[in-house]
Amino acid sequence: MKALSRITTEAIPIEVLREDISQICGAFQIEPARRGGPSHGLARQRMMGGLETALISLDVEKVTRTQACIRRDPGEHFFLLVQDVGHCVVHQNATSTLLRPGDMFIVDATQPSQFVYDGQLAHQISVHLPRDEMIGRFGDVCNGGMAIDRQDPLWMALRAVLVKMLHCQTEIGLQLSETLYGLMGAYFHERRSQDADPRSQVIERALQLIGQHYRNPDFGPSTLAEQLGISLRSLQRYFKPFGETPGQRLLHLRLTQARTELATRKLRTASITDCAYACGFSDLSHFYRAFRQRYGMTPGDVAERAQDGGAILQ
Repeated sequence: MKALSRITTEAIPIEVLREDISQICGAFQIEPARRGGPSHGLARQRMMGGLETALISLDVEKVTRTQACIRRDPGEHFFLLVQDVGHCVVHQNATSTLLRPGDMFIVDATQPSQFVYDGQLAHQISVHLPRDEMIGRFGDVCNGGMAIDRQDPLWMALRAVLVKMLHCQTEIGLQLSETLYGLMGAYFHERRSQDADPRSQVIERALQLIGQHYRNPDFGPSTLAEQLGISLRSLQRYFKPFGETPGQRLLHLRLTQARTELATRKLRTASITDCAYACGFSDLSHFYRAFRQRYGMTPGDVAERAQDGGAILQ
């Protein structure tokens, strides 16, 4: 999918990136891919149709908004987060959502959240939606954060409006921002409706269950299908538009979490085993094989680099 933004990055001290994001987006904790940096990153602010927007490029390990951050800087916005390049796992409201290029997630700035990048370069667009405006228009539907289902036709319409807002004059942008609110309202109304597309409801529930239970080694596609009350074959058909199986989505999330934990702890070999089990793997040979295939190195290599302050993984 073609990227919406073009951001050039260069190696900068992590303190500079922290300050830039703090000034533009609010209080967050940023953990670099290697301790003490430097890391690659750039946060730039611009207006889109009267809405403050952040264009962010970074290759850090993770970004976290803690309760302490919220007390220091109360959230006055929802963030419409558009994953433009690379991947990110969003943890909010006891669920984990994998964002791929084109995916959108509405982040609730009043609730703790974490964004995991695995030290790999990612570009994101964050449209700051005033909280009072959102609550006044739509009620509490966004409280706690929510993903925008890219299989919903309104996803394409939202993306088209965002493209126009990025590249149009201010006067037209103000009209487009109202269109953006209108499309979000239509999307929220459909979610609330009892006549909403059953397929979208199943996918949304499936992704929530994966985010809640991926650490359980007994949780797999068959268990997921059983909890959803559908057959495994039906579940596989629901996931077909994503270009992956339910098992592949579950594996990707487990590997991402294992990589993050290995890269941020001082681990011995025995602890690598503990990490694998804690992230939902019951077969160590499968864990090592899948990990090496995804990251091009062993779990031990990642843990060793974390101990040594290792290199950024691109």
